[in-house]
Amino acid sequence: MRVPPRTQGKTQARADASAVSRRLVLPVQRYIHAEEAAGLMLAIGAAIGLIWANSPWARSYEALLHKHMAVHLGPLALDKSLHHWINDGLMSLFFVVVGLEIKREMVHGQLRHIRGAALPLFAAIGGMVVPAAAYLLFNAGTDGARGWGIPVATDIAFALGALAVLGDRVPHALRIFLLAFATVDDIGGILVIALFYTEHLSWTWAAGAAVCALAVFVLRRLNVQSTGAYGLLGVLLWLAVLQSGVHATIAGVVFALLTPARRPTAQRDYLATSERLIQRLRDALNRSEDDEAAALLGEIEERTRATEEPADRLDRHLRPWVSYLVLPVFALANAGVPLSWEAISRAGASPITQGIVTGLLIGKAAGILGASWLAVRMGVASLPTPVSWTGVAGASVLAGIGFTVSLFIAGLAFEGEPQLDDARIAILGASALAAVAGMAFLRWRLPRMPAGGDPLDTGAGTAC
Repeated sequence: MRVPPRTQGKTQARADASAVSRRLVLPVQRYIHAEEAAGLMLAIGAAIGLIWANSPWARSYEALLHKHMAVHLGPLALDKSLHHWINDGLMSLFFVVVGLEIKREMVHGQLRHIRGAALPLFAAIGGMVVPAAAYLLFNAGTDGARGWGIPVATDIAFALGALAVLGDRVPHALRIFLLAFATVDDIGGILVIALFYTEHLSWTWAAGAAVCALAVFVLRRLNVQSTGAYGLLGVLLWLAVLQSGVHATIAGVVFALLTPARRPTAQRDYLATSERLIQRLRDALNRSEDDEAAALLGEIEERTRATEEPADRLDRHLRPWVSYLVLPVFALANAGVPLSWEAISRAGASPITQGIVTGLLIGKAAGILGASWLAVRMGVASLPTPVSWTGVAGASVLAGIGFTVSLFIAGLAFEGEPQLDDARIAILGASALAAVAGMAFLRWRLPRMPAGGDPLDTGAGTAC
């Protein structure tokens, strides 16, 4: 992940005016937008939760997560534990970012054309169906069957972070392929949450959520630019979805998909307009008309803002908070599972653990690689140049890093011990093994990129 150009430009302007910004802000800005750094923060959050839950202070960990916090909104009172506020509230911001990734891929990325979308679509379907089937081989007909959705998910942040660690060994096209099929995978995961992990549906609140979504759409069509109006409707949408019985995080995805992904003003149109405004500004300053100059600067500022896609602006402001606050806090709150020898032994013998580990480590790789091969064999898709089957195989193994969404679905599928603990142990173990195995495989099989281009993948298969 590179620093967004808009952010880079703003930071550079501040750096030109301040030595502190130049020496501190610019390096930090580059660091916080690095994928491996975001993945590292997620891992640190999980490690802290795991250590805390297995320390002499384990009771304080449980007490903190079960501490209730009440919020009163007029006649409506929301009384939830801190754990639920994190999973139902903070994680909605994560799903906004997920929704923005989906929107971007559908408007500008590989998913905008049928031909380009065919390979990641097949890969994602195989990467969801096969792991779910593998899980059900161990759990069909049992209480654990409800967890079939756990191994269908791929953690984009961790998977892309693992690719980023490999640096110049990874062709850019392989990263785009992983991002594209993980995006489709996210769509599938969101549908799984909405359709299969919603127990009680309030049609009144669901209708209220639909009205809020419609209001956002209408404001879009009217070209309303008020951030406050959209923010208020976003909060009301979240509240209505929460009360409807559908998991509240779905509101984040809906809101993101309704966010415009095209510039209100084309850059070339802005160039022509701004040149006239700057000339008027120059004339106003020459006449010492300070109020007129200030008004013109305000107009230039607003027209400049209109050259950025609203979806990009939202993502640019939200992503650092999600990467460095929301996801680490979620990991801390959900990865803290007791790892006594008794717990590990019980989990090892549990069909839930066996199903998750098999689904993430074997089902994901087999499903993605097999479905991709089928799509190419049928002639409906081709491998992007210069990626070959070696790269696809490595990406398929990395897709077994389920972590964030897998832990999220586990919390919806299983509410109490020992099933939830077994699922968490399986997710942590399988995700770690998938990361290590995928990175080791790609490091072994992919050469370093030659100067000025992507490496030619030397694995089996023919690059197209």
